[in-house]
Amino acid sequence: MTRARWTSGEASDRDEFNLTRVFFFAALHLGVLAVFWQTTWMAIGMAVMLHVICGGLGVCVGYHRLLTHRSFKCPKIVEYAFALAGSLSMQGGALEWVALHRKHHQHSDKDGDPHNAAEGFWWSHMLWVLHTPTNENWRAIRRRYTPDLEKQLFYRVLEHTHYLGSILLAVGLYFLGGWPFVVWGVCVRLVATYHITWFVNSASHMWGYKNFESDDLATNCWWVALLSYGEGWHNNHHAFPTSARHGMWGWPGIFMSPHPRR
Repeated sequence: MTRARWTSGEASDRDEFNLTRVFFFAALHLGVLAVFWQTTWMAIGMAVMLHVICGGLGVCVGYHRLLTHRSFKCPKIVEYAFALAGSLSMQGGALEWVALHRKHHQHSDKDGDPHNAAEGFWWSHMLWVLHTPTNENWRAIRRRYTPDLEKQLFYRVLEHTHYLGSILLAVGLYFLGGWPFVVWGVCVRLVATYHITWFVNSASHMWGYKNFESDDLATNCWWVALLSYGEGWHNNHHAFPTSARHGMWGWPGIFMSPHPRR
């Protein structure tokens, strides 16, 4: 790993190497290999649909643009539906996801950033996920970065039960379409969603261009934007984090907005 380029007054709080996460991610990636004998067009379609709902609407719109940055307003029941969809991507409950992402913006590419891209591609892409804060540090992170969500019983409960939704989804997929639905709707979908999310942390902090000067490494990376529902226009996002739209000019229009919101 390379040495961090900038420093700040807060530690990154990645204190413990988490073997449970290592086994979990290894099992998911191995599960993808089952596509060679567990594939149907219906299963592929199910994976795409769930990716849009859980990854696109749940993580990108719900966890990120709504809960983290409060980029738009919606009825509380819709907010909770976005959060439930996001939890099915198995990136943690809303409290964990939002706290770490707000921490990232507070200390982007400096000490204190959970996935500091100045530490190298693989650290910012996925190695950071395998290192977790101690329970004491984790409580401190939540108190500092998600006091608004901590006040709501829904998010406190979701933080301890978010994995149950994915288990129920996997069981439902099995009864609906057998093992092809499980392989594609769980393993393939989750692995794709993980790496697309991680590319925003890694590739979109290393390759691309900048529309705005900044003291971090965030860039606009077109191919990450195509994969991630516009999240790859990352320099734009870091310049205007409360904008619900991350794109600004050019193509493709579905991911763009004509003007930044200041």
